[in-house]
Amino acid sequence: MKLDSEIFREISIKDFENIKIGNATDCVNGTGVTVLICEKGAPCGVDVRGGGPASRETTLLLPASYSQVIHALVLGGGSAYGLDAAGGVMKFLEEKKIGYEIAGGYVPLVVQSDIFDLTCGNFHVRPDQAMGYAACVGAYENNYQDGNYGCGTGATVGKYKGMEFCTKSGIGSYAIKCGDLKIGAVVCVNAVGNIFDENGKCIAGMINDSATAFQSPEEILFGKLDGKKENGMAGNTTIGAVLTNAKFDKSRLSKIASMSQNAYAKSIWPVHTSGDGDTIYALSLGEVEANIDLVGILAQEVMERAIRNAIYSSKSEFGIKCAGDLNF
Repeated sequence: MKLDSEIFREISIKDFENIKIGNATDCVNGTGVTVLICEKGAPCGVDVRGGGPASRETTLLLPASYSQVIHALVLGGGSAYGLDAAGGVMKFLEEKKIGYEIAGGYVPLVVQSDIFDLTCGNFHVRPDQAMGYAACVGAYENNYQDGNYGCGTGATVGKYKGMEFCTKSGIGSYAIKCGDLKIGAVVCVNAVGNIFDENGKCIAGMINDSATAFQSPEEILFGKLDGKKENGMAGNTTIGAVLTNAKFDKSRLSKIASMSQNAYAKSIWPVHTSGDGDTIYALSLGEVEANIDLVGILAQEVMERAIRNAIYSSKSEFGIKCAGDLNF
């Protein structure tokens, strides 16, 4: 899809009202946290396609759940261990008196999803409450960056043959404005599969044995149709969020998140496997009236571009080369 510059204008992911985005980065141990804070609360939907998500409080986003808004979304490393980071986010928000006021105190609603980055840096160091708190401080300092920061610190792609053949990835963003309507995406790309651009060219992923080109996982995957049970797909997950100032409830936002998953399907292969936790959230940050299908289509487009920016902004680290240093 071509975004006509006379209709759409590229903006920063920081150009949205009612949201602050921050990173906490451990560049020594290869993990981190990215937090999206909505002080006033924001309706949020979710679509989970991967079979192995590491998540917290996602049932709050079901239509039958009572709460209609959340106060923070956390994207973190550390797999299930890293879910501790949400406690630090809750502590920070409570101190700011953000959340539901109950019994003289405040209860913020915090949703979280994590990637599996334990094999990138130090397996025994994961995001904790202190890192979650630090990411909130970063949000108020406006410190969000694409690349090897926050949740993207330990992100990698193309891991089907093992870490020695993968490519360094990171976290990426992209946003546009059309009249009063704003739509953007933030995504941490941590896939077992390869990543492709808008023309179908592989831009990151599994490196071949001679380190001269990217290799398609299907060459190995389809060679395993021999009844063996091992799952080479385990230990991955791409997690992201769509942001819009259009007014939607959490049910409709879940539909927008579902449409956004088309960006994963177009840009990542393989994707949505039983060992992935592939998840997209969608947050409504404003009151602009907009057609749900238009927003869903544009959400897919900005998510695709955010995925590519996660690759293009990453740097070689932890002994793993980024795509820009491979020169394939």
